[in-house]
Amino acid sequence: MARGAPSPADLQVVRELAARGVVVTASQLESWRRAGLLPRHRRRGLGRGRGSVVDVVDPVVVESAAVLARHLRQGRDRRLAVLEWFAEAGMAAQPGAVQVPEPPLAAVREAVVWVMRGTVSHRLLELARGAAGAGEEAADALYEVAGRLIAARPYRGSADPALVRAALEADEDVDVPDGPDFKEVVHLVAAIGLGAQEVGGDALAEAFGAFALFGVTAEDWAQMLGAVERGESPPVDWDLLQQRADVLGPVQRASDEQLLRARTVLGGLRMFYGLYAMHALFMPDTPALAALRAKIDEWGMFPVLDHVIALSLSPTYFAQGLAVCLEPLFDGLYETLMEQLTAEPGLFQLPGEETGAAGFMETWIRVLREQTARARKRADESCEEPL
Repeated sequence: MARGAPSPADLQVVRELAARGVVVTASQLESWRRAGLLPRHRRRGLGRGRGSVVDVVDPVVVESAAVLARHLRQGRDRRLAVLEWFAEAGMAAQPGAVQVPEPPLAAVREAVVWVMRGTVSHRLLELARGAAGAGEEAADALYEVAGRLIAARPYRGSADPALVRAALEADEDVDVPDGPDFKEVVHLVAAIGLGAQEVGGDALAEAFGAFALFGVTAEDWAQMLGAVERGESPPVDWDLLQQRADVLGPVQRASDEQLLRARTVLGGLRMFYGLYAMHALFMPDTPALAALRAKIDEWGMFPVLDHVIALSLSPTYFAQGLAVCLEPLFDGLYETLMEQLTAEPGLFQLPGEETGAAGFMETWIRVLREQTARARKRADESCEEPL
């Protein structure tokens, strides 16, 4: 074979993919291989001094090339394709279809870090670190720039699906609460750069309270931090704030197994979040669905999931979700909900209904049609009212 000429194995890969309507070239295969995205064909040694040979084309090479061809296009960053590949590999294959192989997990880690470097969270952390020990002007600039970044990404707020459903059933307007005022979070950013003592307990209490984690209010935080300042409670290790704010470190340190686990947790929490949210859209209720919602409420986690779990299939949202799901809190919630699902598995089994998921869907479709008809009737009646 001439130097630089395509290998017979690569030419066979090109032919196999062409038979599926997937167009790749041997030079593309080699380019992907040099980038660390495509494995080499497995070779068999011929004995001492006789070299090696490829007996058969490795199916992993063929399927990896196929998925790259699906997600890569001219001018697109390869890291986005790697993230889409990783997401696709985590999905169950359709009956009769070949399971998508895993991408190189080092490339996945690199892609997630690349996405996280561009997030507002990382930019805020870099601002805070840059202001540390740089004087009063740097502190003022930190507050100004951080406040502007936070204000540019307002949180939409979460409406309780049960309240939304009740309002729709009663023909009332849906009251969607305003999202939390995250402008107070600028104090957390300042604490990372300037130190918690410089910011003060009252400001930090407002910042922590904006997240409303587990139902703990700003007033609750003020009482706890006040007790610390008065020496009535053990001191707070504020170094943990620095550690928890680092959005790159956990991803960079994550093992291959942890990345795979984060993908499992993210997929599961997306499902559980969707089931909770769909209660607002008249999805028939079952004891198993109600038990799942109760478990999420017990943890106080619906507002948190509403904030961090994106149903969008965008690779950047997927990467951010992976980073979040490396956290033990989300792993623990996923395990708890899976245990609940195992204890009461009949998610789509209506009481007294023997047709299972089919009967569930028929009931849901009927209710949606009824609600749509009611809405149209109300709209027609309002149009007929005299001005």
